[in-house]
Amino acid sequence: MRFAVLGSGSGGNSTIVECDGEYLLVDAGLSAKQLNLRLERLHVAPEQLSGILLTHEHGDHVRGLDVFLRKCPVPILASIMTSRVVKEGLRESVEWILFESGQKFSWKGFDFTTFPLPHDAVEPVGYVIARGGCSIGVATDLGHVDAQVTQALKGVQGLVLEANYEWPMLEADQKRPFSTKQRISSQHGHLSNEQAADLIAELVPDGLKQVILGHLSSDCNCPMKAVEVVRERIGGEELEICVASQNEVTPWQEIEETIDPAFYGELFGPR
Repeated sequence: MRFAVLGSGSGGNSTIVECDGEYLLVDAGLSAKQLNLRLERLHVAPEQLSGILLTHEHGDHVRGLDVFLRKCPVPILASIMTSRVVKEGLRESVEWILFESGQKFSWKGFDFTTFPLPHDAVEPVGYVIARGGCSIGVATDLGHVDAQVTQALKGVQGLVLEANYEWPMLEADQKRPFSTKQRISSQHGHLSNEQAADLIAELVPDGLKQVILGHLSSDCNCPMKAVEVVRERIGGEELEICVASQNEVTPWQEIEETIDPAFYGELFGPR
């Protein structure tokens, strides 16, 4: 299994996951043109996508969806409440695969665990995407890490996680009013570098090997600082860290099967 981020930040977010020739897009917050261009850079044709997973309805996660679907109609996987909001902005009818937040289900050979995220959207969710003993977690746009988030991500080998801001930089920022700073740092806003590092440190002993840090603020964070905070928190533990940007595609991050088949069967039952 492998994964990459097409772009991440307040201007738009999208992640791609591939296993055994099946491709999934998580969010479509870039323009349709940019989605196509960045898929091309990873040597993926839009027609190869099996489906698009949505985390929530905010524009930086669904902005390109309507136009993209007109030329490339693929199924959309989303929570029930998220689908109700997103449908209002779509001009074409599409196939919906709906689920309740917190539900586990299988589709197209993938096993999905969904879990609620604390963010100021109607029903934001994170995903664990598993197939063939490999698993990747996606958790962007969350204001804090609760026990439900940590438990859902235990055992993933790959992770896309937001590290939105460095607190002293946010505090000193002159562009944002105090109310915006409050919203960002609230329990339903975004994760700081320190919060992201704490979660990563909890997951490394359970098999986490590769992380892409995403949704970095262009004004209140920087890639070097985000990586530094994580490295300091995990000490000498081995971990590959990549930082996603708004304008560039990350390289593919590859993970190998490590889950014991018996344990995998207990989680999801017969395939």
